Amino acid sequence: MSVRVRFAPSPTGALHIGGVRTALYNYLFAKKHNGSFVLRIEDTDQTRFVEGAESYIENALSWAGITPDEGVSFGGNFGPYKQSERKGRYKEFADKLLAEGKAYYAFDTPEELDEMRERLKEARVANPQYNSVTRMQMTNSLTLSEDDVKARIEKGDPYVIRIKLPRNEDVRFKDIVRGWVVVNTATLDDKVLLKSDGMPTYHLANIVDDHQMEISHVIRGEEWLPSAPLHVILYDFLGWDRPEFAHLPLLLKPDGNGKLSKRAADKLGFPIFPLNWIDPVGSELSKGFKEEGYLPDAFINFLALLGWNPGGEKELFSMQELIEIFSLEKINKAGAKFDIEKAKWFNEQYLKGREDEELAEEFVGLMDQSVEQGKALAIVNALKERVTFVHQMVDAGRFFFEEPTVYDEKTVRKKWNQLAVDKLLGFAEKLETRENVSKDEAKEILTSYLSEDETPLGRIMPALRLSLTGQAGGPDLMAIIEILGTKEVVKRIKVAVDVLKIN
Repeated sequence: MSVRVRFAPSPTGALHIGGVRTALYNYLFAKKHNGSFVLRIEDTDQTRFVEGAESYIENALSWAGITPDEGVSFGGNFGPYKQSERKGRYKEFADKLLAEGKAYYAFDTPEELDEMRERLKEARVANPQYNSVTRMQMTNSLTLSEDDVKARIEKGDPYVIRIKLPRNEDVRFKDIVRGWVVVNTATLDDKVLLKSDGMPTYHLANIVDDHQMEISHVIRGEEWLPSAPLHVILYDFLGWDRPEFAHLPLLLKPDGNGKLSKRAADKLGFPIFPLNWIDPVGSELSKGFKEEGYLPDAFINFLALLGWNPGGEKELFSMQELIEIFSLEKINKAGAKFDIEKAKWFNEQYLKGREDEELAEEFVGLMDQSVEQGKALAIVNALKERVTFVHQMVDAGRFFFEEPTVYDEKTVRKKWNQLAVDKLLGFAEKLETRENVSKDEAKEILTSYLSEDETPLGRIMPALRLSLTGQAGGPDLMAIIEILGTKEVVKRIKVAVDVLKIN
């Protein structure tokens, strides 16, 4: 059997990071088994459709490097890949279930449904449902005569088609992540399969689509586990082979207390969407991982390990390595705590590993002034070990373009003294005779000069850094000297000596 999996989001808003993880696991599994990864848009609920959401989904997956083999914008032999364009396909199967007595027409009004629920609540029924018991007190083709049903349909009375579940049967299926799942139909309700507007519900549409698209494995979030028994029954009712199921664990808040939500992420100050999203109703901007500075390969590596553990100590994996070692059997059942600090750590590792040319291009693009290529390369090389995001290099490297006007008070108080001033001026005098120096040459000149009277390097370095950057810490000081050039270094030392008078 060839492996075919699908990611089937609804275009009802921005794609949550949990959805991206679901797409990633589907993609890794498909590629591992030389199969196909299908992107299908499930837009059966037109009342919740949000303009721009569909293109957002595609752009988010593209940024993350998750490329579908088939889909709305990718073509394929099993289209259309948008459920609203497959509308005519679903009624055939609803009619088949009706003809075989496995589904029925229901004409209940919203008021009648509310009355039923209230009646059950008064009877202290814990979970009021339209099920094998209550359906016999409702307005449907099981309680109406055949002529009455026909007359209502011909008159145009609104109706839905509901599945007719067995009254007391165990539904059994094996989930790759969770093992055997057993649910009795007495706990389930007769879900609507076809709505009054002729559109299918998710339950019917996804079963028909998965069957017609020859989906072999349904890999989706844990929130769909309660619906899985119904889906299994539908497969059996329609006489189709079931796909294999794998229900993924939830992404939890950092403290593990509840599902990760946008509200929780906003409160804690980190993104929950892959890209920026502007709410079309309130125009509220939600920052994305991309715009916050996360690299796509770091984002994917971090996301892959949220709920899946390949074993061993290694944590850094390329997409190809993830494909090679991915296994559904190693997905955890328990929810995964979302740790934004770990996401930052991954970004730091991947940033350090990037080519300086690539970083320099991004750095220059973020600057509000032109930067010579060689200088940009040297700056990013000096800073990339000290930042989490590329955009932080702009502030961290500001001193390369602007001489300090403010000096770190603590360093001034503790390290700026007459010895430091004398030695800095002596070092500046040595540099004045040189055109420019490499970092190795700068260090040799400084150590040679200080060795004349055996002045320890540590007595001078903090003051030298302070005079050049105004800061107490930063990248390699000799690299700073190389990048600034001898004229600028000499100038800054003299300015600092003039500004920071010794009392």
